[in-house]
Amino acid sequence: MDEIKKGIYRHFKGNKYEVLYIAKHSETLEEMVVYKALYGAGGIWVRPASMWNEIVERDGNSRPRFEYLGKSE
Repeated sequence: MDEIKKGIYRHFKGNKYEVLYIAKHSETLEEMVVYKALYGAGGIWVRPASMWNEIVERDGNSRPRFEYLGKSE
């Protein structure tokens, strides 16, 4: 699995998010990404790291689910 860095990412649908932490699920020890939406109410979310790094297909094009944009300010 590719390393997930703290910082700002763009979701393939266009919204931006900030990765805050990489955590482990208490029962399975699966790595989870804790992140914050950088739009709207700015909710805090969690997603399995394996999903974070997935390649998705949209409009016939394959791309990463999240694209790293850089460090948080």
